[in-house]
Amino acid sequence: MGSIRQSRIESVIQNELSQIFRKNARELCLGAMVSATVVRITPDLSLARCYVSIFASLDKEEVLANIELNASRIRGDVGRRLQNMKHIPDLRFFIDDSLDYANKIDELLK
Repeated sequence: MGSIRQSRIESVIQNELSQIFRKNARELCLGAMVSATVVRITPDLSLARCYVSIFASLDKEEVLANIELNASRIRGDVGRRLQNMKHIPDLRFFIDDSLDYANKIDELLK
């Protein structure tokens, strides 16, 4: 269970990531629609695990690899938008497969 400060920072970073992915979809996301679903930050605020859902793409791993390749640029964009934060955490990206899992369970129940 995180602190209130952690929760606020997580939600702010999630919103900023969603805006960055929306505005720079062509070069960062290779034309795919990417949404930041969950952000979890460590208690010392040094690392943020960012889970993203990738839609309209044949190869999700390729899109994720391109996002990871541009992680420093994304971190810089987040830092410029959040000027009141002294330290911007390192961003690590992971594919959020919860929607795929829910669809699989739904199909099995049918």
